[in-house]
Amino acid sequence: MAAKPKKAAPGWSDVKAKLAEFDRAGLLGLVQDLYAASKDNQAFLHTRFDLGDDVLDLYKATIDRWLSPDVYRNQNFSVSKAKKAISDYKKASGHPEGLAELMVFFCERGTGFCREFGVDDEAFMMALVRMFEQALKQVAALPEDQRGALLDRLDRVSVVSDALGYGVAADMGAILAEYR
Repeated sequence: MAAKPKKAAPGWSDVKAKLAEFDRAGLLGLVQDLYAASKDNQAFLHTRFDLGDDVLDLYKATIDRWLSPDVYRNQNFSVSKAKKAISDYKKASGHPEGLAELMVFFCERGTGFCREFGVDDEAFMMALVRMFEQALKQVAALPEDQRGALLDRLDRVSVVSDALGYGVAADMGAILAEYR
């Protein structure tokens, strides 16, 4: 018996071809179904269309949950899940000032948690340093009138990092000096 030829997995071009067959009502129905299918889809659409009071709140709540967990409830931290919130925002909107805010918030929550609970995890610390550098790059790319408060917050993060170990304070200080 001859082997059945394998069909390539469907990709964006296949989806795009099917979408071309939709009329306006059909396309709206599809988007409505996607919206109803998951909270992630809802968050994406709210962010993309700038709906709600502050679209960053959901992303900040995710970052806060994963970088400053409730240790008294045995919650764990997860740098990758916190970073995913920033990535999700970037895909949905990508507004530079929103990205900068989330990156700075990431640094604040991560260093605050480490300082309060004495996290002894080198990977966590190095992720903080990398995000600190990315945040500085993002802030530096903003118009000058939007930089001040964010740079002040990153200065405070650098000061808090003195208590963390793993050379985090020295690394953050060197990175900060490059941008000053």
